[in-house]
Amino acid sequence: MPADGVQSSDPGDEKTTHHPEKPGDAADLSSTHKMEEKRVPLSEEASEAPYTIFSAREKASIIVLVSFLAIISPLSGSVYLPALTSIADSLQVSISLVNLTVTTYLIFQGIAPSFIGNFSDSYGRRPAYVICCVIYLAANIGLALQNSYTALLVLRCVQSCGSSATIALGSATAADMVTRAERGKYLGYAAMGVTLGPTLGPVIGGLLDHYLGWRSIFWFLTILSGVLFLLVFAILPETCRNVVGNGSVPPPWWNMSLVGFLKQRHGKGQDGTVPTSATEKPKRKRPNPFASLILFGDKTTGTLLGFGAIMYGGFYIVLTTLSTELSARFGYSSVIVGLCFLPLGLGTICYRYTGGYLMDWNFRRHMKKAGLEWDKKHQQDLKSLPIERIRLEVTLPLTYVACAMLVIYGWVMDKQLSLAGIEVSLFFLAVSFSGALNNLNTLIVDLHAESPATAVAANNLARCLTGAGAAAIGTPVIDRLSIGWTSVFVSGVWAAGTLLLWLVLARGQRWRNAKAAEKERGNSN
Repeated sequence: MPADGVQSSDPGDEKTTHHPEKPGDAADLSSTHKMEEKRVPLSEEASEAPYTIFSAREKASIIVLVSFLAIISPLSGSVYLPALTSIADSLQVSISLVNLTVTTYLIFQGIAPSFIGNFSDSYGRRPAYVICCVIYLAANIGLALQNSYTALLVLRCVQSCGSSATIALGSATAADMVTRAERGKYLGYAAMGVTLGPTLGPVIGGLLDHYLGWRSIFWFLTILSGVLFLLVFAILPETCRNVVGNGSVPPPWWNMSLVGFLKQRHGKGQDGTVPTSATEKPKRKRPNPFASLILFGDKTTGTLLGFGAIMYGGFYIVLTTLSTELSARFGYSSVIVGLCFLPLGLGTICYRYTGGYLMDWNFRRHMKKAGLEWDKKHQQDLKSLPIERIRLEVTLPLTYVACAMLVIYGWVMDKQLSLAGIEVSLFFLAVSFSGALNNLNTLIVDLHAESPATAVAANNLARCLTGAGAAAIGTPVIDRLSIGWTSVFVSGVWAAGTLLLWLVLARGQRWRNAKAAEKERGNSN
């Protein structure tokens, strides 16, 4: 595969390009990717190299790996929810104090990625992953061995710091390799942990607590983190565009996977290709741990972050109260309650095969409408594309479906009509909610292509802090209003919040172009 150089010295300065067809190109394409024969008009400034030199199979393998890594943060947050009573009895403290560890976990889950995500945008994804895995592994061992509430509280915060950045790193890794034309499909994989982790956690935690005791939960996480660390060390290549460009720039030896290091010793790049002398090393930015906070001041990004936080907070009320509602209304054991979370996980997986393709289809539709030809191998210039409209045309219908499903879930639970009705509504709630949230995440990454990990970290900060508040008020609100009226209230807040999305859909491109023109004038002066 050609590796002539870096597409641009500034990864955010992306152009719509045309790649002349070469005799060897056809051999590099799988039969499932023949659609990319179409080419976008030539841009002389960025015609030397494709957006990434990683093959379709390599991209899929890397994104599947980082999606597993992204699960550990929300999984760790929810896996011991079924064991709260066991932990409280073992440590001889109240349930309220143990619940405090849930809130503090979410707070650190929101704060830590702002530092690690920005670090990874400057020094690479691999060093950030290694740091996260080491911290997370040590915290899990400590949690499995500790015997005091203070140690539990402190180590849960450390555990959160080690795991929380994996979601931002996963989305950033996908954005490093995937153009906007395919991000609906691939970012759906990378961000799957946001909703899949919280739904699988109670199932695993309930089974482990019931049969092996609550300490087995942390030993399970220790084994999981150890396996993931070995995979990162052995096979995960560096993808950060500020470090390796489109993948053709060799990273420093300490930033190579074991497989990549062995390939380089045989004169090949980390993907197995032979680097050329035309390859230039991208400029490295100085890390700014507060860069995520700056994004909240942007009109479009701040609006998207705010709405995403509102949606996540409402969904977290469902997650944190589902087990208690099922136990109180139906008298189920912790094992059965844990299994009742499965429709949420299945719905999240199903979105990948429905909404992800729908988002990419809408992108192709707008490309055709703008007179451009779809090309998966080269990045598209946003100046001629209403990317806000492209993403939000899919987000808004999914949000309204999520509102309806939440109301149905609330009243079926409130009236104890049918467990099947509860599970079906939870499934479709997960499909629509994860779709809307993933589309927002994709749009934020689209708008900040030069620093995707920082952008996703800002997203994570807004959502987790809102989720922490939702976890604290969920049960008191339901006790006061009932689960039925609480679902109506949350759905109403979601529906009202879509007015912000309509505003971005109508004016987002104008705001973006005005900001770009202002930045260009500043650079010329």
